[in-house]
Amino acid sequence: MTKAYQAVCVSLAVALAAASTAAGEKPKLDEETAGRFAALALQCVHQEYPNKIAHVLLGDDDVLPPRKLTPAFFGCFDWHSAVHGHWLLARLARLFPHAPFAEQALAALGRSLTPENIAVETGYLTVKDRASFERPYGLAWLLQLAAELREWDNPRAEAWTKTLAPLEAAAAARFRSWLPKLSFPVRSGEHSQTAFALGLVLDWARTAGDREMEALVEGRLRNFFLKDRNGPLNYEPSGEDFLSPCLAEADAVRRVLSPDEFAGWLDGFLPGIPRDGKTGWLAPAVVTDPSDGKLVHLDGLNLSRAWMLEGVASSLPAGDARRPPLLAAAAAHADSGLRAVSGEHYEGGHWLASFAVYLTTQRGLKD
Repeated sequence: MTKAYQAVCVSLAVALAAASTAAGEKPKLDEETAGRFAALALQCVHQEYPNKIAHVLLGDDDVLPPRKLTPAFFGCFDWHSAVHGHWLLARLARLFPHAPFAEQALAALGRSLTPENIAVETGYLTVKDRASFERPYGLAWLLQLAAELREWDNPRAEAWTKTLAPLEAAAAARFRSWLPKLSFPVRSGEHSQTAFALGLVLDWARTAGDREMEALVEGRLRNFFLKDRNGPLNYEPSGEDFLSPCLAEADAVRRVLSPDEFAGWLDGFLPGIPRDGKTGWLAPAVVTDPSDGKLVHLDGLNLSRAWMLEGVASSLPAGDARRPPLLAAAAAHADSGLRAVSGEHYEGGHWLASFAVYLTTQRGLKD
């Protein structure tokens, strides 16, 4: 790591600490901090190595480097991180169109989202023996990227939407094929988790106007989760979680219920949420070694917990006494999580900024 990059990491940490919030306040993102997040993504979206690929070999011809296998999304250590790194660039360029980093973000997106690259990506994804490739996490983020481009009033984004369409359709088809056959939700705290992915897919379906997918996902969420009671939040987190099984479920369910219905469901599912204004009821996780690619997941957990807690609070009736404790816990997790997005270690630097942007731009809530 160069001294110049170390200096960027330190200044980013300072800026993030300043951007984090006091108890009960929502995170805020200014242009300077957005630029620092963008710099982390710009550094890695076309950095091929180190790389961890989940690749089914069908023959000797499949022994290829990442840039050949998936030429649009070969950077950022793994495919899903490359996808949400591109989402980060699209989101920040959309929200800060006149910022100094915006043109670099547009150039990076243009380099990746070419018809030739997307044709290879689509061919790779649609091979029968790769039916479980990046399912559900990476595919859900791909649809989230497509949603971001669809919502962006920009000629280049409109062109990229058309270019991405075949891969978008292939990802959606994977969900249409898989979800009716999924007997039980996967309740992990990592990539296999069902609830978080379905929240992203549902948001995409509503943006894309895909009523069939919207109905499918809503039905699966209801079937999987509406009878759940006494979610074991006290069992969390597992040591390598970056998603909360219980909070992700609540954040997904709130998307399909009215505020009053959701309040009643939450009574049974997470009865331990305080109603007395208590602020220390859910402590952020602590990472003991940020250079360990698995242990650093807990920094991502703090960020995702923060946006999930905000999502849950936002969907309760205005006078619900659980809202202040939920928002206080969200602020504490945001503060801890944002301080960790320094880029000092590539193990976290290649992906945590995407989670920070999702949180600080309130992507899971309505724009």
